[in-house]
Amino acid sequence: MAEKQNRRGLGRGLSALMADVEPAAQAETEAQAARRADRLVPIEKIFPNPDQPRRSFTPEQLSELAESIRAKGVIQPIIVRERASEPGTYEIVAGERRWRASQMAELHEMPVLVREFSDLEVLEVAIIENIQRADLNAIEEAAGYKQLMFKFGHTQEKLAEALGKSRSHIANLLRLLNLPEDVQSLVGSGDLSAGHARALVTAQDPSALARQVVTRKLSVRETEKLAKIGGEDTGARPRRSSSAGRSEKDADTRALEGDLSAALGMKVVIDHVGGGEEGGQVTIRYHSLDQLDTLCSKLGGDA
Repeated sequence: MAEKQNRRGLGRGLSALMADVEPAAQAETEAQAARRADRLVPIEKIFPNPDQPRRSFTPEQLSELAESIRAKGVIQPIIVRERASEPGTYEIVAGERRWRASQMAELHEMPVLVREFSDLEVLEVAIIENIQRADLNAIEEAAGYKQLMFKFGHTQEKLAEALGKSRSHIANLLRLLNLPEDVQSLVGSGDLSAGHARALVTAQDPSALARQVVTRKLSVRETEKLAKIGGEDTGARPRRSSSAGRSEKDADTRALEGDLSAALGMKVVIDHVGGGEEGGQVTIRYHSLDQLDTLCSKLGGDA
């Protein structure tokens, strides 16, 4: 009971998805899935969501899923809502891959859960379902978390609780969105791993260092070392220390920078004043006017 009460605070789209389509602990037969569904619907009466944020469905993955469906049936019902334009037909809220694979498997009907969702709630569920997919790269996953936080007001703690992730996992991925676009593209293409990208977040010139990592095929550990010393042959200026010869930032300061960066979705740098003083400065770097508007709203208490 307590678990259900916690989920209500997550938003209707999020709580409904967690309750209805979270991965099954053990395999079910097609008959068991059908009993758990609201009804069986002819597959030709089910239509995809035209605003589905993820458009890529690779033939290889669909073929594998179709083979599984031929052997075991549809293990989990898909979530749909009735189409106002054509009563008796349904729009997919979550489960488009299963629907496409079921067509390949030549199924005539599918088990469905019928729910009433607004357009905004449908978008929320679609984002969450995409986050749970195993083939997302780190940047895509981070973008999904950011959408849920800024569009729907979910906190890192609530997302971690609902999605079965650690808060540090979500915070670390959100930090990757502070990287320049060219570095994010390298992560998206698979040239850089999430581990490499995390090491580059604190680098003075992430783009130049990323090119070195790709060219020299550096390991994550080697990338971390290179980022720590400011890069090699990158043309980047070494970090300047304060007049008092400030030492490297302590772990608490770096952790605080990471938390603030994740919370704001922008890179935050904390610099302490040397000479034994307790003051310092906080620098927030934004990459677009939209980010600046978001920051102003947050600081003004509107978000």
